[in-house]
Amino acid sequence: MIGYSLIADGCTSLIVTKECYYSSLDNNELPLVYVSQNMIPRRLCASLFVLATFTLAACNSSDQPNYVPKPKGYPRIDLPAPKYVASPAGHPYTFEVNSITRVLPDTFKRAEPHWIYVYYPTLKATVQITYKPVLNDVERLRGLLADAYKLTAKHNVKASLIEQQQVRLKNGLTASLITLEGEVPSQFQFVTTDSTRHFLRGALYFDTATANDSLAPVIKYVRADMMQMLNTLTWK
Repeated sequence: MIGYSLIADGCTSLIVTKECYYSSLDNNELPLVYVSQNMIPRRLCASLFVLATFTLAACNSSDQPNYVPKPKGYPRIDLPAPKYVASPAGHPYTFEVNSITRVLPDTFKRAEPHWIYVYYPTLKATVQITYKPVLNDVERLRGLLADAYKLTAKHNVKASLIEQQQVRLKNGLTASLITLEGEVPSQFQFVTTDSTRHFLRGALYFDTATANDSLAPVIKYVRADMMQMLNTLTWK
């Protein structure tokens, strides 16, 4: 087969045969072209390589702005300095509550006397206070403690951490403090008793399902109020 070598020694060889060329002209068709694996002359290869190098360098140039995703932000929550007042009378216990709260009866259908909500309207948070008389019954006290810890254990599915500690309060009482981390409905709880007559449990809840990371300042704020409740608690 006789052909014209258009490129003899480049990156490619492109050959058009005479027979195909003239046959195609007679039939008004394009000539058949046989292309080998290499298709670009050496000089053109070098030129393209240099061009590609400069293009990549330009793309990676420090003149180009580096875009970094901004961290997720949350709305700012203004927390007022706490001012404490005595909780309403009429219960076998009393303690101090933040003046921004409203003390309401517990609306749970199985609520018992002296169960209350310490509600934060501006923070959409509630501290549920449940009270039980011990009646100087050791077995009853054990059952109350077991029930309280069962309620906490229900959060094990979503909690990444449950930490419990025993503390001596300023009023001389002892309390069990329970801190829960993760996407849990209750982030802080306490249990306290005089072991003979009174049993009290408190649990923090929020009205809306919001990521706990965004609620961290509010949780810390209400936790301090709950500690004030414990430290000023007196039995009647």
